[in-house]
Amino acid sequence: MSNELIEKNIEFLENDFKLVGEENLALVDKNYVSQPYWKDVLNRFKKNKGAMIGLVCIILITFMAVIGVGLDGRTYDGQIIANQNLAPRVPGIERLGILDGSETMNTSTGKVKINKYVSSNGSKTGKENIYYWFGTDVLGRDIFTRTWMGTRISLYIALMAVLIDMIFGLSYGLISGYFGGAVDDAMQRFAEILNGIPNLVIVTLLIIVLKPGLITITFSLMITGWIGMSRIARAQMLKLKEQEFVLASRTLGAKNFFIIFKEILPNIFGQVITNTMFSIPNAIFTEAFLAFIGLGVPAPMASLGSLISDAFKSFTTHPYMIVAPVVVLAVVMLSFNMLADGLRDAFDPKMKEM
Repeated sequence: MSNELIEKNIEFLENDFKLVGEENLALVDKNYVSQPYWKDVLNRFKKNKGAMIGLVCIILITFMAVIGVGLDGRTYDGQIIANQNLAPRVPGIERLGILDGSETMNTSTGKVKINKYVSSNGSKTGKENIYYWFGTDVLGRDIFTRTWMGTRISLYIALMAVLIDMIFGLSYGLISGYFGGAVDDAMQRFAEILNGIPNLVIVTLLIIVLKPGLITITFSLMITGWIGMSRIARAQMLKLKEQEFVLASRTLGAKNFFIIFKEILPNIFGQVITNTMFSIPNAIFTEAFLAFIGLGVPAPMASLGSLISDAFKSFTTHPYMIVAPVVVLAVVMLSFNMLADGLRDAFDPKMKEM
C-alpha cells in the first residue's frame, strides 16, 4: 500500500535528468558536423576566386560560341573579296579613335596609317556603313563569326575528352587494378604500347584511311586520350580494393562489377573529376596544333588552330587577324586549368599544403 502511495506522489520535472556526456557537446562544431560532403566541397570551391573566374569565363565563352555564329548576320564561310583585309571596326567605339577600321602598314617608305572603310580622297567606297568587329581575312571572311565557330570545335573536343576519359579510361583502369595478376599485366602492356606511339603518327595514319576532320581527331583521342585517366583510376583501385568496406561487400556476396562501380568508384569521384578537367586543355591544344600544321578540320570549316595558322601567314602585314583566335584559345585553356585547380583543392584541401 505504501509503495502505491509513493508511486502516485512522485512527479518528475524537466531538470531531474541530465544527458550523459552533455558537457562534451560544446566542443563539437555543429555546423561542420551537419554539413554534407558535397556542400563542403561546394563551399571550398566558391572560396577559390581563380576557379570561379575560370568557371565564369567558360560559361561566357560557351554562350558566345552558341550565339556568336551569325550574330552579325554573316556566315563563317562567306567570302566577299571586295572586303578582304579589313581591320576591326566596332560601332560606337570607333568614335573614341580605337577599333575604327584603321591599321598601320609597314611600307618601303615607312609606316602608313590607312583605313579601307573610307577613301583617302573623300570619295565613297561603299563600306561606310559596314562593320567587322574582328576584321576580315585575306578572302574577305568575317573573323568574328569564324572565331566563334572555331570555339565550337574546341568545346566539342573538350566534351569528347570528358566522355572518352569517363567511358574508356575510367573503366579500363578500374578493371585492370581490381582483377590484378595476369589481367592487369596484359592490360597495362597494351596501354603502354598505345602510349608509345606518337599522337601525330596516329593522326597521319588515320588520315590515310579517313578524311581530315573532326572524326579523325575524335578517333585519335579514342586511341590514346584515355591512358592518363586509366592510370589514375588503376592507382586509386590498388589503394582501395583491400579496404574493409570492399571485403565486407565481397563477404556479403557482391559481384565484382558491383564492387567496382558501386563501392569503389564513388570514393574516387573527386580524383576522377579533377583529372578529367586537367585533360581538357591538353585535348584542346592537341586539336589546335593539328589544325595549325594542316591536319585538322578541312577548309572552309574554321577551328582556332586553323585560324591561327592562316593569320600567321599575314602576321607581318595584318597582325589583327591573329589576335582574336589566340586570345580565345588562351582564355579557354587557362580557364579550364584554373577550374581544374579549384576542383582539386575543393575535393582534397590537403593537396594545397603539399
